[in-house]
Amino acid sequence: MKKSIITAGFLGATTMIYGQEAAASSSGGDLLNFLYNNILFILAGLVVLGIFFTLLSLVNKLFELQRIKLMQEQGIEAMEKADLLDKKPLFTRLYDWAWSIVPVGEENKVDLGHNYDGIRELDNRLPPWWLAIMYGTMVWAVVYMYYYHWSGNEWSSQQEYEMEMDMAEEQKARFLARMANAVDENTVTLLTDEKSIADGLAIYTANCLVCHGSQGEGLVGPNFADAYWVHGGDIKDLFRTIKYGVPEKGMISWKSQLRPADMQKVASYILTFQGTNPPNQKAPEGELYVPATSEEGEGSEPEVLDSSVGN
Repeated sequence: MKKSIITAGFLGATTMIYGQEAAASSSGGDLLNFLYNNILFILAGLVVLGIFFTLLSLVNKLFELQRIKLMQEQGIEAMEKADLLDKKPLFTRLYDWAWSIVPVGEENKVDLGHNYDGIRELDNRLPPWWLAIMYGTMVWAVVYMYYYHWSGNEWSSQQEYEMEMDMAEEQKARFLARMANAVDENTVTLLTDEKSIADGLAIYTANCLVCHGSQGEGLVGPNFADAYWVHGGDIKDLFRTIKYGVPEKGMISWKSQLRPADMQKVASYILTFQGTNPPNQKAPEGELYVPATSEEGEGSEPEVLDSSVGN
């Protein structure tokens, strides 16, 4: 029975702490947040306390045995004077107090005189442990209401909702960042939003400008402004070229220096040079690349015309 009570106490404490997780996330939930984050240490402390009181009980029993042994040597009368014959262990006395069970021999003192088929009605008092829990919940309710509603901590369910939405947005952003870095030459798509293009410009300026020119006119590397491409002019072709490089032409592989999302952005930016006709363009190299039109369908292959020049 004692083990069941202790176990129920541990489970109740754990449930209470986990149940306050949402409130702990608010600005006024520092205490509950501390309890939640240190639950293992708190439970370990309770276990240590339990072990301490168990050892204390054992020591108490050893002292009692020694006293009984000394009294036995002096005779039963001495033991009766010392009131040791019927003395119960500490935990037994605490258990009896917690339940306040009236001994069978004294039930007539609390008998209300109502008898139903041999079942008597007794005026037993409520167990002290039950009363302690009830009063404890009442005190907890007052403390909770004061701390979260009356103390001016500015906590509210609306604030909690907004904080949870902010957390969800952060999780969404992390997820999208992981998805962006999962892109490869088979799944890459063209980016057209201003932020991605601006990021692509920064990457191009830092890594590509020296070989391909500030306007994509081509220097050591090919010209990006014309319609001719050495390794294909589709976003997937361009992504593949950036990722794996062209060692025989002096272009390194960038997959160890740029993230997939960055390669997608710079590839999308490079395609903005198409048709800009900058000055001092390098002569075309490779093959003429004609993008698929909407009439040809989404799954149609781009038209490539043979030529001795292009990108």
